[in-house]
Amino acid sequence: MRKVAIEDRQLILDDFFKVEAARLQFEHFDGSMSPVVRRLNFERGDAAAALIFKPKSQTLFLINQFRYPTYQKGPGWMTEVVAGMIDKNDSPEDTLKREIFEESGYQVMVLEQIATFYVSPGGSSERIFLFYAEVDDTQKRGKGGGVAGEQEDISPVEMTLPEALEQVRAGTILDAKTIIGLFWLKNRLR
Repeated sequence: MRKVAIEDRQLILDDFFKVEAARLQFEHFDGSMSPVVRRLNFERGDAAAALIFKPKSQTLFLINQFRYPTYQKGPGWMTEVVAGMIDKNDSPEDTLKREIFEESGYQVMVLEQIATFYVSPGGSSERIFLFYAEVDDTQKRGKGGGVAGEQEDISPVEMTLPEALEQVRAGTILDAKTIIGLFWLKNRLR
């Protein structure tokens, strides 16, 4: 493991998100140390997400909801996989079972990890634990739609994998974790 020498850290935003400024040196590939540099880290926490598939109908269960950060550059409303922030004492799997039920009303039958990845490692420490989940209409136990107390307004979107891949090509599905999951499923079903 290469060396990193942190001179100081300062929390410059402490809200729903956190932003930390650090002054540090890091080891170059030739073994020398860099000069002192300033780096920022946007800390959002880790998230768990699941591409939900219904094997009997061969359809995906996605959601559509308003995402303010995309509003000025794009659609505002995004079609994406079910996802949620991982609470301090929860596992990604526990988080997903809760989020899938809250957002879709389904109880999970199968949960399989696809990948873990950093969303934007140049500026954020957020990781996403992406899973594949299977549900069945006989396991629908709630109405879904999100948690009213969290101001969630979630609309279900069901489509086939070819329809979803066409939306990726057309630029209407723009969420990276969703795109990764869709291409993973395409590969798996080959």
